[in-house]
Amino acid sequence: MKKVLALLALLLIAGASYGSVAKTASSGKAGCLACHDGVEDIRDDASAMMLQIKAIGAANGDPEGCVTCHGGDPTGTTVETAHKGAPKALKDGNGPKTFYPDPGSVWIADKTCGQCHVGYAYRVERSLMNTEAGKIQGNLHTWGIPEVQNHKVPWGNYDVKDTDGQVPQVGTDEYKEYMKAMVAAHKEQFPTELTQVPQPSVEEIEKDPKLAGFTYQRQQCQRCHVGIKGREKRGDYRGMGCSSCHIPYGNEGYYEGKDPTIDKTEKGHMLTHKIQATRKTKVKHGDVEYSGIPVETCNSCHNRGKRIGVTYQGLMEFPYGSPFNAKGGKQPGLHTKKYLFISDDLHHQIDSRPENPKGGLLCQDCHTTIDMHGDGNIFGTTLAQVEVECQDCHGTTDEFPWELPLGYSEEFAKDLPQTPRGLTDKLQTETAAFATAYAKREGYLKTARGNPFGNVVKDGKKVIMHSATGVDFEVPLLKQLKIDNNWKSPDAMVAMNAVKKHNDSLECYACHASWVPQCYGCHVQVNYGKDKNGVPYQDTDWLAGGTKRDEAGQTAESPLGTHGLKSPGKVFETRSYLRWEEPVLGINGEGRVTPLMPGCQVVYTVFDRDNEVIALNQLAKSYDEQKQLGQERVPDGIDMAPVQPHSAQRKARTCESCHDNPKALGYGISGGVFQTRYPVDIVADLIDQKTGQVIPGRHQIQVPKIADLDYDWSTIIKDGQQTQTVGTHWPLSRSLPKEMRDGMERTGLCLGCHREMTNAELWEKVSTPGTLNDQEHIEMLNRLLKSYAETKK
Repeated sequence: MKKVLALLALLLIAGASYGSVAKTASSGKAGCLACHDGVEDIRDDASAMMLQIKAIGAANGDPEGCVTCHGGDPTGTTVETAHKGAPKALKDGNGPKTFYPDPGSVWIADKTCGQCHVGYAYRVERSLMNTEAGKIQGNLHTWGIPEVQNHKVPWGNYDVKDTDGQVPQVGTDEYKEYMKAMVAAHKEQFPTELTQVPQPSVEEIEKDPKLAGFTYQRQQCQRCHVGIKGREKRGDYRGMGCSSCHIPYGNEGYYEGKDPTIDKTEKGHMLTHKIQATRKTKVKHGDVEYSGIPVETCNSCHNRGKRIGVTYQGLMEFPYGSPFNAKGGKQPGLHTKKYLFISDDLHHQIDSRPENPKGGLLCQDCHTTIDMHGDGNIFGTTLAQVEVECQDCHGTTDEFPWELPLGYSEEFAKDLPQTPRGLTDKLQTETAAFATAYAKREGYLKTARGNPFGNVVKDGKKVIMHSATGVDFEVPLLKQLKIDNNWKSPDAMVAMNAVKKHNDSLECYACHASWVPQCYGCHVQVNYGKDKNGVPYQDTDWLAGGTKRDEAGQTAESPLGTHGLKSPGKVFETRSYLRWEEPVLGINGEGRVTPLMPGCQVVYTVFDRDNEVIALNQLAKSYDEQKQLGQERVPDGIDMAPVQPHSAQRKARTCESCHDNPKALGYGISGGVFQTRYPVDIVADLIDQKTGQVIPGRHQIQVPKIADLDYDWSTIIKDGQQTQTVGTHWPLSRSLPKEMRDGMERTGLCLGCHREMTNAELWEKVSTPGTLNDQEHIEMLNRLLKSYAETKK
């Protein structure tokens, strides 16, 4: 601390050598505050960060510290002069050399945030939050684009290279060794270079309509990366780069601070000029003081695709917008959608009772700095970057978290060395330098890949998670529950302890995620023709806008109201149907049983420049999946994606919901007996029932056919073969294998006893008057099992 204060003192002295900054009569304040008088300090005055900002600012002629992050010329007396590059005298200092409207922009963050947070800008630029490489590969696979099958061509949002090699820049030695082995085993998931996903010409698309997938990708799917500000819609307002997460934006997009230069009636502005980060970083806004990054900040992006952000809040999109509000209207659009509340993830749930107030966990409480900022490598998918597993905190019924080996629950079908991972008393360098440091107690717990959880510690028989909200939680330890015989229900004891294969084969959320958003059938129309007014269709190309940027880090779509650059064509979307209950099960890339959800189940229709249809309700084929599975049937390109849905509930799904449920096993809702006529047009009119002929000469097709879809969208197994893609990234992901399905399917077991109900003589010997409830049934069957065991002695 003494060294830090000495450095600050030197910087303040250095600042004294520069001339005085400008003042205006209107505010009487100098420099930037001559116009921005009243703007909130980005951090509280006493924080080390604010002291450092002001010291650097003073060394550059601005004692308030604005130029430390924003650059510009504090001696300027007009907007034009102040918002230009620093004068020659100041350029000899240490601060930014131009004016940065959003200092967090990833394109210039090395010059702003990176002055102190060295290396972060490099890592974030290569992280999935900027490249979205996995999303690009997954979506284009469903369109049948051959370059992404088996990851032959690694595409990202922008051209980027891993210039320092594939040893992570950050993390413990254990982590670096772990990732070295992982990169060697899965080279295709750790490319050393990405090229920008292309946009074919309309002429090329008219010759090969599946190339319309690139228009869909660039116009619809790529608005959520941190290289741009993204869509200006309710719930989607945010900054760029570091500001995407660390600067608060309300869903309505209004500024509620005191900077007189910001229009408080214009949408698209930050909520307040404050940084939100960890527990020690307090944000005071009105009557509310909070710490940490609110979940809704994350949801400005994580509301589409796998929808994990809104799912964590318990929300699932639904078209109805009910119930009505007091004015007779429906819900306001949020991320352009209406929502139904199902049930939020148990980690999110808030106990607001006055006698025991507790908040839920924030995303950052579980997810590490590498999960979010990256480690300097380029990642091909989420599974490559995210380093945490449920068991890292909860353990298993046989082992505490620190007794588990590294890699537990992401085995990739390999045997793990049984060396316990242990605890650590050392924080990651980045955590120690910038985050809130908590007392280690007996030691920090480790992630599955060997990095310390800086906020999760062992304290005697307890594990404590320190949430960034300021609340401390005791983490339930499964082994301790077993030792104390403190199960909440017999079902829990059986599922988590008695059936050992569950621990060995299942993700925890295979049972605990009892609901998953299921948007079946993604019907995409890409129209390159003209609207009813004769105007050619076009829409925002988020990558074109993000590629055109200036020295201030601003892109073509950054200024409010510009909406970026346009490209030919416009996308229209709809769906077949929605479900949330009892998700389908499959195998994920790690080789474990997991919930599945409709990923990109794309069926595409394309219109040319003359408004003529050139592809109608087409499905792509997944030839790489066929080869991988070794089956005769070519799976369709539509995807049922393995997912950690972030919808865990205290009451897990029942045994019957998997073992007596054809949908869960992959056979489709009710065994796939419904929605079997997709391959034919459906006409709803007067029909000759004898011949099936339509009687009126003038009639319309009510439900157009999808020629290749001979099963319901929820069906992934038909006639013993996989019908559609299950995950597009990792070779282990697939439907449940036959031997597993045969071993777990127990449909119709009730008949073992109840078929004898018509045998009056037998039934009288084993039954009693009345009806047994569920618990009595269970106890009766347990007695039968024990009686049968006696006969075997």
